[in-house]
Parts: sequence; C-alpha cells; structure tokens
Amino acid sequence: MQDFIFYFQIGWHHIIEWEALDHLMFIAALSAIYLLKDWKQVLILVTAFTIGHSLTLVLSVFDIIRFSSKWVEFLIPCTIVITAFTNLFQKNFTAKSIRINYFLALSFGLIHGMGFANALRIMLARDQSFGWDLLGFNLGLEAGQIVVVVALLSIAAVILKGFKVNRREWVIFLSAAVFSVALQMALERKPW
Repeated sequence: MQDFIFYFQIGWHHIIEWEALDHLMFIAALSAIYLLKDWKQVLILVTAFTIGHSLTLVLSVFDIIRFSSKWVEFLIPCTIVITAFTNLFQKNFTAKSIRINYFLALSFGLIHGMGFANALRIMLARDQSFGWDLLGFNLGLEAGQIVVVVALLSIAAVILKGFKVNRREWVIFLSAAVFSVALQMALERKPW
C-alpha cells in the first residue's frame, strides 16, 4: 500500500506542480469550452487523457516504444497549440460540435505520456507490483486533473455569471492565452 500511495503522489504532483505547466495548459485548453453543468463530459474527457497517458507509460515500461525526448518535449506544446486553436472555431458548444475534444484528449494523452515515460519507466520496471503502482500513478494523475478542471470550471462560472461575459468570448480569451504561451514553448523547444 505504501508503494501505491507513493505513485499516487507522483501522479498528483505530475499535474498539480508548477513544473507541470504544459499539462495544466493542456487541461485548460481541453476544458475551456465546458461549463460546470458539463462535469460528466469533462470527467470522460479527463479520463480519456489519462488512458492515453497510461497506455504510453505501459508501452514504454515494456520497452515497446521509445522516442527522442527532444521531439517529445517539442510535441507536447504542439498538442496544446492544436487544442487551443480548435477551440477558437467553436461557436455552438453542442455535444456533437465538441466531440473532437475526446479524440484530442486520448490521442494527445499518448504524447504527453511520453514526456514522463523515461523517468517513470525506470521506477516502475524495478518494482514487482507494476500494475498496482501504475494504477496509483494514474489515480493520482486523474485526481489532480479533476481538481484543476473543477477550479477552471468554477473560475469560468464566476466570470461568465458574475461579470456577464459571453461564453464564446471566455473560450476565445482562455484559448488564445493558452495558445500563445504554448506556441512560445514549442518554438523554444524545437528539436532542429
């Protein structure tokens, strides 16, 4: 149980700490188009990201995949740029129109998982209880993401209702801010 808690804390800090700015921005871009009433959809979205992230970790621990860390560090902000960019074209915010976010969360979760795979692969490969440890990490990751999403959706609710900001304007503001920071990160990390 001590290992489970250890890996849970690693997963939690992987999302919550300031060093996890890229993950925080990705979550902000993913959740920018949702409201508090959409919490079930956002929970599915966050879980899709965790599944993609986890799949990459499993494949990495078993040494099935490996990618250059330079490219992974470049691709992570690129996923944020793409996600934020797609938000700029959302107008209706219907379940059908925002369905693309599930695909983005799952597929880009694969790339984000590669960013932490090298460090975690070494730790998990040594342990006998790989499945239990990975579960602890993923639950910590999931819990951290849920806290971040609840905070973001709460902030959005205050801004939309308290300051009477139009939903589309909020989405554009948040997405444009995330887009600009992520684009700068991508340009700073380009591997060539």
